[in-house]
Formats: sequence, C-alpha cells, structure tokens
Amino acid sequence: MFKTNTRIKFHDCDPAGILFFGRVYELCHFAYEEMISGFHLAEDYWSNDEYIVPVIKSEAHYHQPMRYGEEISIEISVKTLKSSSFELEYLLKNRDAVECVLVNTVHVFVDKKTWKKKAMKKEIANGFKRYLVAN
Repeated sequence: MFKTNTRIKFHDCDPAGILFFGRVYELCHFAYEEMISGFHLAEDYWSNDEYIVPVIKSEAHYHQPMRYGEEISIEISVKTLKSSSFELEYLLKNRDAVECVLVNTVHVFVDKKTWKKKAMKKEIANGFKRYLVAN
C-alpha cells in the first residue's frame, strides 16, 4: 500500500465547510501522482509521445465528511493489474483513522495516436506490482 497525507483546504469545501464531493478525485489524483513519482521512471509518465492513461471507470463511496483543516491520509492499493490496465483503490481516512471515503478507479494504457489499448511498459508494471494486493 502506498500512503501519503494532505490537509483539506478552504477552497476545497462547500458552504457547509465540508469537502465538496467532487474534490475527492483531486485528492486521489494528488496521491496517484505521488505514487507514480516514486516509480522513478526514465520517461515522463504524464507527458510523453507514446501513451496516455485515461480513467475508464470510477466510483466513490462517502462514509464520513471531511472538514476544512483536517489532516487526511490517502492509502492506495492496486486491486488488479493487467497488461494494459489497472485498478486503484483509494482509502481516505481522518486523523482518528476513521474511513471517510473509498474510491476505485480503472485506468487503461492507450496509444496516443491510435487510441487503441497498449501494453504498459515493464518498469511501470513493476512499480504497480509493489502495491498490488493479494486477492
């Protein structure tokens, strides 16, 4: 499991002072970027001429509100890893380790020119394998 921390910022909240529901995806993407940077890839995962990695499915389950100023931990696990796709599970918890939100996203590698599925490079797959959970 990959883990990082962040704090809920004022501009992320709705008028009630809790995290606006759509902002959870920004928090998850922040953690995803942190995880990928830890792969120490030779090329730029986010901006290269060969591939892109769009999200093809996502869902979020909200269990507990997150409020302005709260410290939040974000844990990422790789639930599935295939030759050209992967599924991530994000668990967002507050300082008391209470589960606030559970997010799942499915990503697929596609050729940047043809938009057809493409096998991910071995060094990327190896990075994801470090966080693969046993089923």
